[in-house]
Amino acid sequence: ADVVSETSATSGFSPGYAALLGLGNGTQVFVKAVSPEQNPDAPNLAGREIAVAAVLPPEVNAPHLWWHHDDGEWVLIGLQPVDGRAPVLPWRPDELARALGALTDLAQVGTPAPRELPPLAESMAHLAEGWARLEGDGAAVDAAVAAVGEHGPWLRERLGELVDLARAGVDASVGETLVHGDFRADNVMLATAPDPRVWLIDWPHAARDGARWWDLLATLPSVAMQEGGDPEQHFWSHPNAQGADRDAVRAVLAAITGFFVEASIRPAPHGLPNLRAFQLAQGRAALDWLRRF
Repeated sequence: ADVVSETSATSGFSPGYAALLGLGNGTQVFVKAVSPEQNPDAPNLAGREIAVAAVLPPEVNAPHLWWHHDDGEWVLIGLQPVDGRAPVLPWRPDELARALGALTDLAQVGTPAPRELPPLAESMAHLAEGWARLEGDGAAVDAAVAAVGEHGPWLRERLGELVDLARAGVDASVGETLVHGDFRADNVMLATAPDPRVWLIDWPHAARDGARWWDLLATLPSVAMQEGGDPEQHFWSHPNAQGADRDAVRAVLAAITGFFVEASIRPAPHGLPNLRAFQLAQGRAALDWLRRF
């Protein structure tokens, strides 16, 4: 059918085309399109999103994949349109409760996780080396210390300890649960009332065999930076954290914090000019939490 209307998406970081298209036959489809021109890794991420969509449990509140196409340059994805909106930022308490509640639902329907997905330990092995990548580069250490402000002296003093602690986070992250891998406000859509659902979008980082509290932990630095409250309180009061080992949680938090801080001082990837500032803000929030742990 002919395209008769186009509403561009306005949230998220991924470069490329993203819009809700209205068709002449009365239907709609959400279309995403990327090529290496936008970002060299964008087609790979799109390919991962296609692969993940094929194996997600049907009970997961994620838009269904309707079609996809790859012509060797452009990768196109056609997704089920969902009726909803992004959360209001700074976070409203009721909307944050809905979003974090979606992680409870995800852990329930995603345990055990689909075996076709890569294990979380694979991506954690990279995240956990953030502090180590800093430790071997004096200029990078100085840049990180300056970037994190008031946390800088503590970071410099504890860097060696953080390297070891973060590496322990790889094994500490292991569980049985499906992990979204990039749960944030811009990857959430709140269904329109009276529909209580929370739609989870953008799944290229999904993994299997993660701790049921991993997504919760990883998202709370962004919640804190977006004025959603104390991550410590949110974490330990959440059902997914029930029975979590405190040392394991601390190790995973150290790994995620190191990833944010180390990445934030590197040059911005092509097509993503705002990413480093966003990572730095999360790194500062995560450091604040880690220091109080």
